[in-house]
Amino acid sequence: MIEVVRPDVKALEQRLDEVEGYLHIEERRQEVASLEAQSAQPGFWDDAESARAVMEQLTRAREDVSALSSAREKLEEAKTAFELGDEMDDDDLILEACELCKELSQELGELELSSWFTDELDHGDAIVTVTPGQGGLEAQDWCAMLFRMYQAYCAKRGWKVTVNDAPAGEAIGLDRAMFTVSGHNAYGMLRAEQGVHRLVRISPTDAKKRRQTTFAGVEVLPVLPDDIEVEINPDDLRIDVFHSHGHGGQGVNTTDSAVRITHLPTGIVVTCQNERSQLQNKAFAMNVLRSKLYEMELERRAAEMDELRGPKHDISWGNQIRSYVLYPYQLVKDLRTEVETGNVDAVLSGGELDPFIIAYHRWAVASR
Repeated sequence: MIEVVRPDVKALEQRLDEVEGYLHIEERRQEVASLEAQSAQPGFWDDAESARAVMEQLTRAREDVSALSSAREKLEEAKTAFELGDEMDDDDLILEACELCKELSQELGELELSSWFTDELDHGDAIVTVTPGQGGLEAQDWCAMLFRMYQAYCAKRGWKVTVNDAPAGEAIGLDRAMFTVSGHNAYGMLRAEQGVHRLVRISPTDAKKRRQTTFAGVEVLPVLPDDIEVEINPDDLRIDVFHSHGHGGQGVNTTDSAVRITHLPTGIVVTCQNERSQLQNKAFAMNVLRSKLYEMELERRAAEMDELRGPKHDISWGNQIRSYVLYPYQLVKDLRTEVETGNVDAVLSGGELDPFIIAYHRWAVASR
């Protein structure tokens, strides 16, 4: 029989038991049954918004139950394959069992991560804004690079990305990038990216090819459900419209479809120009404003505001959460968790962010 490194099946079984405890799987099964009964009641869809909220809750509960059931089945298949492989001296069965355990370990990692998301907003969508910091044209190029990195990461996870505002920089890159990410646990995962990101490389804008350091800030907000009330006085708003000049085709440049909303009491400014109509841009900008005001209210009410958003820092030296070094060596390092990799291209071009994001959440849970 060939020599293989056997995974610790008992350790995997223990991890699975712990995850089932974290997620209160029996309660989730009861929740599924209750919500299914509720959705089958006559007149359930009379209140469309309430019905959609119930169906979203049901979908999440079903996903948890299904994922745990699938993991339990995979564990039993692996145990059976190992037993048969030993009895029959069958290398193929042993290798199949090892592969099942590898898949199970990855699935358990995802389930463990999901179990750390205790806020209901963690399971929903996210609004991400990337803003250039110190560095002029170089910073605008770095903003565009981060934007592409997040697009690649979202694609790997099967999340939908909707670009809301991404005006071009003066010569290269982007002046900023705002986009909505729709998918399971999108906000919970992406809030790990909140903070200042530092780039070190030979500047493509420097004729003397000198090494340059630049920064960009990443802000991550939850998309608020409709049932969360945020009062906004229309008299507190200044709404400006102007020509769009970003993505969206020729039509965006021919009408005053872009919208800028200023909340006068707080000074918050939200811009959206990537939708086809002024009404769509205004609706999205108002949703972003709701999220920002909601966050400010949480900050006012509780010292635990970092649960939603990390502490605010200047986008400059000494405040970065992660460094991306392209020269004189290749390294991406998270300064909170010490996780690092020399495969810079896999991170920036391939969106390989899971090692950093998962390590952050493990670190954050341990730090509570």
